[in-house]
Amino acid sequence: MVIKMKRLLTNKLLQWKQSPYRKPLILRGIRQSGKTWLLMDFGRLAYEDIAYFNFEKNEALSEHFQKDLNPQRLIMELSVLNGKAIRPGKTLIIFDEIQFCSQAITALKYFHESVPRYHIACAGSLLGIALARPTSYPVGKVDIMTLRPMSFYEFLLANDEDMLIEYLSKEVVRPEPIARVFANKMQDYLKKYYFIGGMPEAISVWLDTNDIAKTETVQQNILNLFELDFAKYAPSHEIPKLSMIWNSIPNQLAKENGKFVYGLLRKGAGARAFENAMAWLQNAGMAYKVHKIEKPSVPLKAYVNNSYFKLYLPDIGLLRKMADLSAKSILEEDILYKEFKGVMAENYCLQELTGLLDDVPFYWSSGNLAEIDFVVQFIDKIIPIEVKAAENVKSKSLAVYRKKYKPTLSIKTSRLNLNYKDGLLNCPLYLLWKLPEFIEKIFSAENNLVF
Repeated sequence: MVIKMKRLLTNKLLQWKQSPYRKPLILRGIRQSGKTWLLMDFGRLAYEDIAYFNFEKNEALSEHFQKDLNPQRLIMELSVLNGKAIRPGKTLIIFDEIQFCSQAITALKYFHESVPRYHIACAGSLLGIALARPTSYPVGKVDIMTLRPMSFYEFLLANDEDMLIEYLSKEVVRPEPIARVFANKMQDYLKKYYFIGGMPEAISVWLDTNDIAKTETVQQNILNLFELDFAKYAPSHEIPKLSMIWNSIPNQLAKENGKFVYGLLRKGAGARAFENAMAWLQNAGMAYKVHKIEKPSVPLKAYVNNSYFKLYLPDIGLLRKMADLSAKSILEEDILYKEFKGVMAENYCLQELTGLLDDVPFYWSSGNLAEIDFVVQFIDKIIPIEVKAAENVKSKSLAVYRKKYKPTLSIKTSRLNLNYKDGLLNCPLYLLWKLPEFIEKIFSAENNLVF
């Protein structure tokens, strides 16, 4: 059985194709996020032909970029390798694993300047591209998109829930409670997403087999590949530090406040000893670093406290597997899961927010008095978001924050049904993908509309 994945980034790729300002595209992302599949699927959808070139599997391919970077010569030679002519606007040229040829990255500049009619899309790992060190990086000469693990919305699409999504998209347009039958169905899907996650192969194997063991094998293989990248790309002296940071993430998050503590890696260790390894994990997209802000003002990045941060994983399914939390414990919500439930909800929320914002949010705390899980900036609005794993109506920290800063809008996401009152939006975890829509409606109402 072949599972048909639907990725939202396809819409942006179609816009890229039609744009008069189109440049060669670099699609970057973590390992196994589906970059190659997406570009091939896009090529079949939007072009008459595809010319595919893989720099990792075909080492001789790089030789064509060593003579010079004349784009006319390169197009001619690539056409010969392709076995048929590459036609501008009709053929999508795909350079896969482009990080294995730094000269090819440099060549994108000349493709844009001299032969902009040709459509070129490249796939590469976040880390590999960062380390490729081309002789001249094509700054301003390429378009860049980032592909992340599949979101909960995309997970629903993969489960053929198009009608459910259409209903929620068209009928749930105001922050009002939704029917319990739909809420229960979404809650069941969210439980499955918690243990499967958003890695395309894991989703595909689950939908094909409904076998938890086979799905977990895929997840473990992906985790193994991530760790193999330590040896493949990282300086040898950093590998032990990378492993220590990487393997400590579930335990660090499980602490009461989740703040990353270097001393838990090695007694007496500080930031200086691990800063390069930490940066490596970030550049690889293998960890999201959520910084604390001192105060919620625009722009948020100006108020970052670099000494305080939390580390999350890019995929909730991988976090669950790393933490050795069984799928059964999530489905049945046993005592083991309840201990880790808040961490799972936070990591899930972070994934959704990062996809919506195309950036990593922040968090806020006030000593031991209060802590807000995430603070985001929507255009010029600063919005606090508190995450609750269950139907918990009490939000002491959010109350402290609201009293101190008086935000126009605050958000609590939990298992509670959708509702809005007095500047507080209760958004179910399974509806986070509709947050931009709800936020826009609330702000456009300017307090004249009562929900």
